[in-house]
Amino acid sequence: MSKTNLLGLDQKALTQTLMDLGEKPFRAQQLIKWIHSQMCDDFAQMTNLSKTLREKLAAQCVIEAPQVISEHLAKDGTRKWLFKVEGGSAIETVYIPEPERATLCISSQVGCTLNCRFCHTAQQGFQRNLTAAEIIGQLWVVVKTLKKEGIFKAIDRPVTNVVMMGMGEPLLNFDNVVMALNLMLDDLAYGLSKRRVTLSTSGVVPGIDRLAQACDVALAVSLHAPNDTLRSELVPLNKKYPIAQLLAACKRYLGEDKRRRITMEYVMLKGVNDKPEHAYELIKLLKEVPSKVNLIPFNPFIGTKYERSDEKTIQRFQDILMTGGLVTLKRKTRGDEIDAACGQLAGKVNDKTQRNLKFKQTLILNTQKDTQEEKQATSFA
Repeated sequence: MSKTNLLGLDQKALTQTLMDLGEKPFRAQQLIKWIHSQMCDDFAQMTNLSKTLREKLAAQCVIEAPQVISEHLAKDGTRKWLFKVEGGSAIETVYIPEPERATLCISSQVGCTLNCRFCHTAQQGFQRNLTAAEIIGQLWVVVKTLKKEGIFKAIDRPVTNVVMMGMGEPLLNFDNVVMALNLMLDDLAYGLSKRRVTLSTSGVVPGIDRLAQACDVALAVSLHAPNDTLRSELVPLNKKYPIAQLLAACKRYLGEDKRRRITMEYVMLKGVNDKPEHAYELIKLLKEVPSKVNLIPFNPFIGTKYERSDEKTIQRFQDILMTGGLVTLKRKTRGDEIDAACGQLAGKVNDKTQRNLKFKQTLILNTQKDTQEEKQATSFA
């Protein structure tokens, strides 16, 4: 009989687990604090629990996070962790420090099913959903690491913001993602503000409606085009849930709260979606949707046909949107030298369409490279 991994259980699920063990419900709050606030994975150290309970937990439960394979540091301070998960696969997690905030980009799946044309992760195929423990475990490991290093000085905690923008489509792993989000928001665990936790989706309309009922977090939508023809080319999911359905779901998600905005993510592709006419079309499209636009410089990868729009083009696009009344930001490119920038995460996923000797040899070479780079990694102490 396999042991229950408590790392991935939110307070409700942990309470039920303890009651099944014949324990009082309040013990769940104590365990949440030990696991996610104190970063403790040893039941023997949980001194406010009875010896009997600690022995019972040790016999039937574990606290296990994904194993770190390698860690990489960019010149701008961006850090990327490669995690080993069950089944021999790997996922990637990116930490982006800034003077007044520290953002962690978390993965929700091993690979991705949606095949967005400009995304490196999508080119690797899909293997499986991550468990709730594997999702929250990324945050757990990073927070524990940064607390040990003690390097966060300008902010009050190692991670102030979490974005579900890593590998995978979060809304296609709904239950596990929501369980992890609940832990992020729990004051006894990480205590993050619901406005500082963002879920990014490519437009899974039923999932957006379910999320509105299950968990209140900020929502970002990978829009990337102002019309269905172009968006269906870039984001094939649009053929199933076209823009009109997507924007209607966004309005439902916001409800009656006039202060909230959906973030519309728009990757800038040279000569594809970056022309002035696209900007004017976008203004008309979002006129009735409370939103802000985040322009993302495309981050190239080997084998892609797309190129990044130049700075002048991006600035012109932003100016048109701003003049048209849309709050528009330009995302800084961070961590591209270690393939940690937006759209570059790929991990070491077995592509379901490339299970051949050449691909396996590439995986071996990449793993060897990760090991070499890990040995050469800068000391962060």
